[in-house]
Amino acid sequence: MATRKKSGRKYGKAAGKSVKRAMKKRKKGTLRRGRGGKGGKVKSRKQAIAIGLSEARKKGAKVPRKRKSSGGRKKTGGRKKTGSRKTRSSKRK
Repeated sequence: MATRKKSGRKYGKAAGKSVKRAMKKRKKGTLRRGRGGKGGKVKSRKQAIAIGLSEARKKGAKVPRKRKSSGGRKKTGGRKKTGSRKTRSSKRK
């Protein structure tokens, strides 16, 4: 049998409690986004988890560091340049 690699808990118990509390608030309809809860209601499950982890992080619970985000939007390639575009010739009669 293959042995599993032992790794410690990524999240502490306090972090789990904070997420659980955020999820309950979301279900109840009282979890709000933004600074000071002035934004709209949170409907997304993922966002509720993110809020719970963020609060746990502020309290000093064991939570892994946030991943570097690219500002919410993925970069697109923009306009593709192809070699098939014809250029106007400068010759005029």
